[in-house]
Amino acid sequence: MLVIVGYLVVCGSVFGGFAMAGGHLAALFQPLELLMIGGGAAGAFFVGNNGKSIKATLKALPTVLKGSRYTKALYMELMTLLFEILSKVRKEGLMSIEGDIENPEQSPIFSKYPGILADHHIVEFMTDYLRLMVSGNMDAFQIENLMDNEIETHHAEGEVPVHCVAKLGDGLPAFGIVAAVMGVVHTMESVGLPPSELGMLIAHALVGTFLGILLAYGFVGPLSALLEQKLHESSKMYQCVKVTLLASLNGYAPALAVEFGRKVLFSTERPSFSELEEHIKSSKSK
Repeated sequence: MLVIVGYLVVCGSVFGGFAMAGGHLAALFQPLELLMIGGGAAGAFFVGNNGKSIKATLKALPTVLKGSRYTKALYMELMTLLFEILSKVRKEGLMSIEGDIENPEQSPIFSKYPGILADHHIVEFMTDYLRLMVSGNMDAFQIENLMDNEIETHHAEGEVPVHCVAKLGDGLPAFGIVAAVMGVVHTMESVGLPPSELGMLIAHALVGTFLGILLAYGFVGPLSALLEQKLHESSKMYQCVKVTLLASLNGYAPALAVEFGRKVLFSTERPSFSELEEHIKSSKSK
């Protein structure tokens, strides 16, 4: 929703200011300029990226229209799930969660937290390292190193759409110049026309530069920044799981291990100690 609002503000400010200054909005409607700029940028996008990057970018773009799913409620659900699993381990031993981590969809623990269960990436991350903990063949340092490498890989994959959109935005002003130059070439070959008509041709050519810059900095460029913010938000889920499991592996009680995980969250979504404690207590009573 904020993306649409932002685009409306950009258009209203730019085109509204132009109209208030006495400009004619019809002069800015140049479909052929848009064809040259948009078509050129799209072609360069396909040339400069492989199939995997293109697919990842097209998949990521619709998410910019959705609000963030990483809310305080979701994080409390995650930490309550971790607390319940670690409490079961502490009471019944590591082998007691083997059934839960092998089939989380059928697990009575995981099924209580549909918000987490719906994210198969975070469920897979969690169950994989719980499985390693159950095996007992790796120490905390080895698991931490493996976690860091996997989170780094996740981040690198998430940056692919960010870089693709950013490069697309960076190229739009240049394609605007290309469209403008093509318009100037057309004007120069029409020097025999009356001055009034030549003025219109020059104006049409300059619209290409205007559109390229506007599309780059008003529309496409901000999308890459938004995708990057969403990537950082998604990484926090993995960091929370990592810190909590490592704290448990180092011998801390479940309540304290979850507190470690709470501390790595962004302050805007981080629940307070009492909020998390109350949420855990209420989940126990269910």
